[in-house]
Amino acid sequence: VQPVESGGGMVPAGGSLRLSCVAAGRDFSTYAMGWFRQAPGKEREFVAAIDWSGATMYADSVKGRFAISRDNANNTADLQMHSVKPEDTAVYYCARGRYGSSSALTFHYEYWGQGTQVTVSS
Repeated sequence: VQPVESGGGMVPAGGSLRLSCVAAGRDFSTYAMGWFRQAPGKEREFVAAIDWSGATMYADSVKGRFAISRDNANNTADLQMHSVKPEDTAVYYCARGRYGSSSALTFHYEYWGQGTQVTVSS
């Protein structure tokens, strides 16, 4: 069930990047999926989440620039990043929720990926 992220890399400020996450296991469609990030020396922070129905929520810092989506047929949850800024540089983690509803709180997520590095150059 552990999610696996891909798509990280280096991108210039103002550019775009798409992160993908695949989470094997049954009943993927019944769980919320979330994306979090952690910059060096900082705590892990919420980025975006999508619940079982497809409703989304975002951190204020990425609202209007990032978009989360899910494909239940392929057990994937992607994060499309636009207009990236140097402060978006971090390791990005995908997580599967314990429940169908979304949350910005880490303890609402049961399974975590290993993370993928995103570096935004100024």
